[in-house]
Amino acid sequence: MIYLLAAIGALTVAVVLWRAFGIERVGVPSSRPTLAPDDDPDFLRELGEQQRKGKDEDKGKGKD
Repeated sequence: MIYLLAAIGALTVAVVLWRAFGIERVGVPSSRPTLAPDDDPDFLRELGEQQRKGKDEDKGKGKD
């Protein structure tokens, strides 16, 4: 009986480790891939907005 419980426990540990560290499952989307800043649309949009704000401030100051 003790051997049966040990086998069930070892199997349970093996399944948990497999699920935690095993290969990715088919059909389960992985996390969003890391994008470089020049490929990230959010970063580029924010950068464009900052540049437009900077140009608007330069126009308002007037150059003597």
